[in-house]
This record gives sequence, structure tokens and C-alpha cells, in this order.
Amino acid sequence: MLKALFTYDYGSEKIDKIKSLGYEVILKKENGLVYSDDLADVEVLVCYDPFSTLDITKMKNLKWIQLSSIGVDQAPIDYIKEKGILLTNNKGGYSIPIGEWIVMSILLLAKNSMNFYENKKNKKWQLDTSIIEIYGKTVGFIGTGSLAKEAVKRLKGFEVKILGVNSNGRYIEGFDMCFSKDNVNEMLKFCDFVVVTMPYTKETHHFINKERFKAMKDGVYFINVARGSVVDEKELILNLKNGKIKAAALDVFEKEPLDEKSPLWDMENVYITPHNSWVSEKRNERRFNLIYENMRRYIKGEKLLNIVDLEKGY
Repeated sequence: MLKALFTYDYGSEKIDKIKSLGYEVILKKENGLVYSDDLADVEVLVCYDPFSTLDITKMKNLKWIQLSSIGVDQAPIDYIKEKGILLTNNKGGYSIPIGEWIVMSILLLAKNSMNFYENKKNKKWQLDTSIIEIYGKTVGFIGTGSLAKEAVKRLKGFEVKILGVNSNGRYIEGFDMCFSKDNVNEMLKFCDFVVVTMPYTKETHHFINKERFKAMKDGVYFINVARGSVVDEKELILNLKNGKIKAAALDVFEKEPLDEKSPLWDMENVYITPHNSWVSEKRNERRFNLIYENMRRYIKGEKLLNIVDLEKGY
């Protein structure tokens, strides 16, 4: 019987379904999890991020790690690669709520909703003639994966032009045009809204930097739902202060939780949420369904879903 370690309890009914596949399941809380002898023969690790405390180098029988997240930057990729451990993620599991979040953020910025929320708190009745339509505007996605695709589906009804950036500029259904990463600056000059949805890797660290901000239109709207470190936060703050970026909706940051001393908190043109865009009432259901299907495939010797390319890091 294969031994699997779960660091999240999906409930007895669902755990029993995993056991019925032929697994012995160990349940341990992820927070502060450390190695113990009962983990020596664990073959499958189902988790989000226990790696800061759990030394997986001691788990000599570990063959496969299933992450509950889309991002994989929390995992010790070099060690996983060295040992030939299979790594899978939850690609697509949070794409629908994040796609909805992106649409909400675009509308929130275009309609200057933060100003209305503030006026309501102060019982202030004031017309705002600065709000804009998104009809006919251009939305550019840095990354054309599942997050962007779900947002694009939902934006089509607004009759916006949709551009995208991916590794080689290949065509993606739903996009009006795609550019390669090398030509990202060419795309940025057309965009009224820039949405960051690319995965974080060593190669994409601070991909949105001084050069990229310079290439953007003056008064651009900026949204990040990917990873904070894809963006050079110091340059972001500078461009928010000087007006290059008219307003931003930020769900992710270089350091989380966002430091109380960060100037982003006090900027009236910045909407801040606590890495919350992935949340919905269906998140556990979708996540478990993927885990169950992959565990079924694994025990049957079939190809798993969402195998991470360890060279690319996603």
C-alpha cells in the first residue's frame, strides 16, 4: 500500500475516497511541519508549502509532490530535479475566480470605485466625471495561461481589444494578437490596461521593471494577480507616484503580508487585496477533484495531469 502525506484535511469522506484507491493516508498540519520517522516511507506528498520547516531530503522514498497551488516557486526545485521527483500543480484550479477578479479590477479602476467608497464613508455626495468606459480599450496580458484565458472569456462582452505576451508570441484563442517575451515593450505601448498573469520563475523575477514601465502608455491602469516578485515593486511605486500609472489593483506583493510601512497602503490610486483573488466557494472541490484524479492515475501508472516542466519552472 502506497503511503501519502496530506497537509490539509479535506474531510473524512474525501480522505476515505483516497484510501479506497489503495493509499495509506497520513494527515499532518502544514504549519510548522517537521520530519519524523513515520514519514520515512511516504511516496506521495500533497501540500501547499511545508518546505520551510519540512526537510524532504530525509524522505528517501518520496516520488511525487502534488501542490495545491498554481505557482511552484515555494518548492525546492533544484532538489526535486536532482532526485527526479515528479512535481504537479493545481493549474486551472483557481483560474475562474481569478478571471472574475481581473474583470472586477479593470472595472473598479476604470470607474474610480475607490473614490465612491471613500465618499460613502464620509457621507459625501460628489459627482465624478473622470470615470471612463472600457469599451474599445486595449487590455494587455503579461502571460497567456489559464488565468488570462478565463479573464479573456469574460472580457469579450465588453468589446475590448485583447493582447497577450507569451514565450514565443504563439497565437492563443480569444486574443486579438500575441507577442513574444522579447517584444513585450512593443505590446505595452498599445495597452490601456496591463494585467500581470505570468508564473514566477528565476527568469521572470522583476520582469516588469523600469524598462517595461517606460514602455507603457502614460496613465495606464495596472493589475497584478500573479506573483509580487514578477514586478519590481520600487519601480511600481515610483511610477504610481509620478502618474505614469494612473491607478493599480494589486493582489500580490514582493513580501507578504505587505509591510505596514509600505507606501502602497497610503496611495489613493492603489487598491490592495491580501492575495485573495483565488478564493471561491468551489476552491476545495476543484482542488480535491484534481488531487483525486491524479492519485487515481498515479496508482494505475497513468500519466498525471499538470506535470510541471522543471526546466521552465511551471
